[in-house]
Formats: sequence, structure tokens, C-alpha cells
Amino acid sequence: MTKSGLIEEVARRTPHISKKDTEVVVNTIFESMIESLREGERIEIRGFGSFQVKFREAREGRNPKTGEPVHISAKRTPFFKVGKELKEMVDEVPAASGDEETGL
Repeated sequence: MTKSGLIEEVARRTPHISKKDTEVVVNTIFESMIESLREGERIEIRGFGSFQVKFREAREGRNPKTGEPVHISAKRTPFFKVGKELKEMVDEVPAASGDEETGL
């Protein structure tokens, strides 16, 4: 699902709210989450999962093509940890026909 797909789905489920207003709401949620992560806050959505920022130290890596050493700067990266309920809900979905588990 894409962001526009999410907006479409929310708009479909809330016919009393215009699609334009739905887009504003979805964008506001994402902007708020980004700002919280920038400030180093942890975001927890019960039943879904949590987002946090992890700090990665500077290190030396290698260029896979040439093998020469490359300096990789320290950085902060977003990290998502899936919640137990979401894991269980995803696991409940029946296997689609033609996948590798059925051998078809």
C-alpha cells in the first residue's frame, strides 16, 4: 500500500470527510511522527508496533566493487519493531493459492 492508497482507503471508510481533508489528516499524522522521531522520542502504537531512532556509530566499510576502505559517518536511523498483535494478525491470513507452501 502506498500513501495515496492509504488516503483513498481512509476516505472510502469515512464518507462524511472529504478526500482533501483526509489527505490533510494523514499528512499531519506522518509529519507529527517524523517530528517526534527527530526529537528522539519513541512512538508506540498499541497493537501495531513502535518506532524509535537508533544511533549508528561511525565505522569503516569497504567498497564492494573495489574492496577499498570507505569511511561511513555516524547517523541516526529510524527503527520499527512490530507489535505482538500485528504479528499474530498477519500470521492468521490464509496462504494464497499458488504460493511455495502449497507446492503449486
